[in-house]
Amino acid sequence: MKRKQLSLSRGKAVMLLVAAAVMWSSAGILIKLVPWHPLAIAGVRSAIAVAVFLIIIKKPVWNGSYEQLGAAVAYAVTVITLVMATKMTTAANAIVLQYTAPVYVALFSAWFLKERITPADWLTVFFVMGGIILFFLDELTTGNMIGNIYGILSGISFGAFALLLRKQKGGFPLESVLLGNLLAFLVSIFTVIRQPSLEASGWAALIALGIFQLGIPYALYCIAIKYVSALDAVLIPVIEPLLNPLWVFIFLAEVPGPRALYGGIIVLCAVTVRCLLPVLTGKTGNSAVKKRKV
Repeated sequence: MKRKQLSLSRGKAVMLLVAAAVMWSSAGILIKLVPWHPLAIAGVRSAIAVAVFLIIIKKPVWNGSYEQLGAAVAYAVTVITLVMATKMTTAANAIVLQYTAPVYVALFSAWFLKERITPADWLTVFFVMGGIILFFLDELTTGNMIGNIYGILSGISFGAFALLLRKQKGGFPLESVLLGNLLAFLVSIFTVIRQPSLEASGWAALIALGIFQLGIPYALYCIAIKYVSALDAVLIPVIEPLLNPLWVFIFLAEVPGPRALYGGIIVLCAVTVRCLLPVLTGKTGNSAVKKRKV
């Protein structure tokens, strides 16, 4: 069954990834506004995202491939463990540990996807990871170890999700996210029914999480990932952890320290150079990614 065809340039795909990262970055503030068990938050958020994806997809296509099912499971683990980590440790710990994903993708892309990882890619990963650690050096803690473990699992599963989504090639990645959200809701349903009633502000935060922080950005991510490499798909959204403190600064007037500013500059410069490298070298097409129809 064929879906309406869409073709994107790499530049437009990058812009979709940036837009997705901006929307993802609202997670820290919104999750903290809901006084529920983290598994319940993850479940209801995913239930709302299911409705968003059904509106977008209309007629889901299931091919039963291990890539489609595997990506769904990896997605469900990612969205659940990130919420658990955000509730059980600091927001800084949670997001830093999730964005160890580029390391896993860099390690396995060549074997799993046959996508060549260049020295420039490894250098970018090195600077990005160093910048993120520096950015949160004042806040990164070793306490709340269970939350930190959830953060590590979120990073591993996010890397697996990106790899399996890219592996689908001409498949149907949107269905993977739809199924993943359904799985996340089913896993959490017994926790959801035991939660106390919410005030209007709590429901507003949950609805915003489902629509604007999960549903729409992951739809953009699924569209974009066919036109960038798996490593690009986890490196470019790394601006998400940089934006979290920006929202805190805007709404709570908390000023980041000098190390945070240096770390942010390093990450932004590394990702920007990585995105512009094909243009600067005259190789506008990604050697590992050929344009395909969606």
